[in-house]
Amino acid sequence: MEEHRFQIHLGGIIDLLSNHLYSSPSVYLRELLQNATDALRARALHEGTPEVRGAVRLTVAHGARPQLTIEDDGIGLTEDEVHRFLATIGASSKREELEARRRDFIGQFGIGLLSAFVVSDTISVVTRSAKGGPAIAWQGRADGTYSIERLEDGGQDGPGGGAPVGTTVHLVAKDEMAEWFDPEKVEELATRFGGLLPFPVELVGDAGARRLNPTPPPWRRHFDSPAEARDAALHFGEALLEQKGFFDVLPLKSEAGGVEGLAYVLPFSPPPTAPPAHRVYLKGMLLTEHAENLLPRWAFFVTCILDVQDLRPTASRESFYEDGALAAARDALGEALRAYLMRLREEDPRRLELLIALHYRAIKALAAQDDDLLRLFLDLLPFETSMGRMSFGALRRRSKRIQFAGTVDLFRQMAPIAAAQGLGIVNAGYSYDADLLRRAPEVFPDLEVQEVDAADLTESLADVVHPGAFEQLLAVAARTLAPYGCEVALKRFAPAELPVLYVASDDARFQRDVDTAKEATGDGLWGGMLDAIDEGPRAKAQVVFNADNPLVVRLAHMGDEEALTKSVPMLYVQALLLGHHPLSADEMALLNVGLLDLIEWGLGGGGSPTLQ
Repeated sequence: MEEHRFQIHLGGIIDLLSNHLYSSPSVYLRELLQNATDALRARALHEGTPEVRGAVRLTVAHGARPQLTIEDDGIGLTEDEVHRFLATIGASSKREELEARRRDFIGQFGIGLLSAFVVSDTISVVTRSAKGGPAIAWQGRADGTYSIERLEDGGQDGPGGGAPVGTTVHLVAKDEMAEWFDPEKVEELATRFGGLLPFPVELVGDAGARRLNPTPPPWRRHFDSPAEARDAALHFGEALLEQKGFFDVLPLKSEAGGVEGLAYVLPFSPPPTAPPAHRVYLKGMLLTEHAENLLPRWAFFVTCILDVQDLRPTASRESFYEDGALAAARDALGEALRAYLMRLREEDPRRLELLIALHYRAIKALAAQDDDLLRLFLDLLPFETSMGRMSFGALRRRSKRIQFAGTVDLFRQMAPIAAAQGLGIVNAGYSYDADLLRRAPEVFPDLEVQEVDAADLTESLADVVHPGAFEQLLAVAARTLAPYGCEVALKRFAPAELPVLYVASDDARFQRDVDTAKEATGDGLWGGMLDAIDEGPRAKAQVVFNADNPLVVRLAHMGDEEALTKSVPMLYVQALLLGHHPLSADEMALLNVGLLDLIEWGLGGGGSPTLQ
């Protein structure tokens, strides 16, 4: 059996990095800054110093094509390490120490330097190791070749003599990438990516070196009072997140994952589907501005600035690998947010009410999963009802029996009728509302909670004592509406302005949905499957005429069967539309024909069955 090595096509790797792995060419600066950061930390470990010393310096040079130099005072590379790590894709100078010292370094995939090929055709490196040996010059090219030169034998007199310990990377911009070497762009990117690094990141210009990260984040500073710390945290978030007027700020910390930072309570309620906007750093280097999996999903009422020490980044270093450590950190951060809400409940209930008014969706999501929070916050949570927006506490004090509609559409159908009868129906069609209502008796054992539908509602409507005057109208309506799967009934109910009510049980609504789906799919495979579902007895909806409505009374006394035949379909369609039911093709045709019939009736002088 013959053994062979994989052949690496560097051009394909560069295309993979630029077009698939990394989200933007800007990451070239992040990767080079990260390499410099790891080199500084490695030197501190090598020399046994408790703190990282040295700095990272960036210099932009103008010319036919812009150039960028990044210099660090880190550990540098020996000649052997240059061959092993700069010319081997997937190797990392930290590989041997990674498992034992994962928290000390950011990089771990050995592809960071290659990101520079996205913006430059060549990468030039001059490095001298703190372990001893000569300075080494290495130049890699995008065609997959590289050259190496020993600049000195370790003394001060040879070529390159006196080169300091550390590494210098030099890039010349591709023609189409010159914008990424603009001094203002380099400053912006270096500040954004390295703003929380605990050692100087400097931009070198004609006037000298200027530090881009002069102020540590608030959680690394000492303050004389909580008020001073809070003000500093707010100013820090407003500057970094470019947003003002936060409702509140609180510290976050998790031993799991080594996470520390700040959570800012938003002054508005974002949609639950909005992408998260948490700014997350890994050992002081910006990882992402849209962290998706570090905070619980219900934490959309805060935006966070967090620095992480011990979690594992993905290959692109734009997110975290989903593992047990990440899950533990997420739970700990969620617990910190939960503790904040509970503290407000005890210390500042008025402020909590304001918070709930802004972010009740997130708090409902949390209370649905947490028994303690359910007991603490249920009374304060708002719900939409047929009587208007009410807190659960107000609902509970109003009645020991709470009824709710399970969907938004069903609530919309029932709400006007329920309100007119003085009945309080809760809209539980939004996320978590039904779960919270069903669990309410766990907190208040004397409370009865019942899910209702439109058919239940009709039972509360008043019967008509002498229905004889309506017999002809009901007979015509029963005959006319039978093809549409409807029965008819007569009740008295408010509001009197509503002539007809369309009422469908769960089975009838399901049947209507099946009919709509069959209409859309035709006679194909899905149509056959729906026919199979449709076998068996069909549930019927109910069209309830309002004996207190003037129009219904007028129609009942007309004695004109033709007028009733033309009017009933229009009332039926009106009831469907008022109940937010989409019209089928047959019902749409019924509407069109009915309108034309009524117009023709009026033009013919036969007297219109006025529908005013």
